[in-house]
Amino acid sequence: MNFGVSLQSHIQNSWKHTVLAEQMGFTNVWFVDTQMLASDVYACMTLAAEHTNTIQLGTAVAVAGTRIPPVIAHSIATVNQMAPGRVILGLGTGHTAWRAMGMPPVRLDTFRHTIEVCRKLLRGEAVEYHERGRQSQICFLDREHGYVNLDDPVPIYLAASYPKALALAGELGDGLITVSTLSPDALTATLAKAAKGRQPASVQHADWPVVTVGVSCVLRPGEALDSPRVLTRVGPRIAVGLHYAYEVVRQGKSAPAYFQPFLTPQYAAYLDARWEEIHVTHSRFLHPGEEQFITPDAIRAMSLTGTREEVIERLKQLEAEGLTQMVISPPWGYVEESIVEFAQEIIAQY
Repeated sequence: MNFGVSLQSHIQNSWKHTVLAEQMGFTNVWFVDTQMLASDVYACMTLAAEHTNTIQLGTAVAVAGTRIPPVIAHSIATVNQMAPGRVILGLGTGHTAWRAMGMPPVRLDTFRHTIEVCRKLLRGEAVEYHERGRQSQICFLDREHGYVNLDDPVPIYLAASYPKALALAGELGDGLITVSTLSPDALTATLAKAAKGRQPASVQHADWPVVTVGVSCVLRPGEALDSPRVLTRVGPRIAVGLHYAYEVVRQGKSAPAYFQPFLTPQYAAYLDARWEEIHVTHSRFLHPGEEQFITPDAIRAMSLTGTREEVIERLKQLEAEGLTQMVISPPWGYVEESIVEFAQEIIAQY
């Protein structure tokens, strides 16, 4: 099992948190790409590359459509010049990044084209690129003078939640990124949907990286699941998932099954009054009064919270079902504390 940290990209702080994560034994740091809420993801990754030596650096996730595919490939290849062989391009259709602008995520056909263009460009190949009703063959024009690094491979991991997107991830992804897939049953079902995209479908990726971005808190002796400390540490990340489910329901669709028990009518009514600003808090803090909806059952189901032994046991169950990397997503003000706690209590004992 590998272990990572997801950071809300911050130009002054993220590189420092990456240095700490490397020192504490994490294998990966993932940087959020949300243009209306955070610093530029590639600028933050470049600073982290400059100050670290071994830790893997990835986007979790770069958002299709907010940059055209050649720019995405160019940006990640530039970071790869700074951290050769330590870079992963995580790609997704966009939830917060697009919805914070009042727009839906990109369509799957646009997502597919983004993946295909980025993959070929990062391999140093020419590719047919479609833009504004036109088609052109493009490639990087200067590989000899250190502008970008295409010699060290850049894997492309795909973020997906729904069946069609999961099948696309199974077809085209070098790895899969999921959000808070923390039960063995949910993970098994997720991987089964991804497997449908493989040709033939019966072929399994024995070494296919599977990442879930969630949150964790190790309970102190006698501490309850709903203690103020636990709620502060895990509540903001749980709320991100529930906000996503809420917006899916607003579109007339069914929320993913593991969110449904916690998106109560009362919580939906609470969010109705705030839906234009719900993204402002993502992965950082809770809205005033929102803590009442982050119940012990929600904390148990949507985070890795428990004693050291309980957290390790859950991780081993997930690993047995195919999870290869657990990523924690600490909220503002608790990043260093979360990194050190998880490293000492979980990574060192795993």
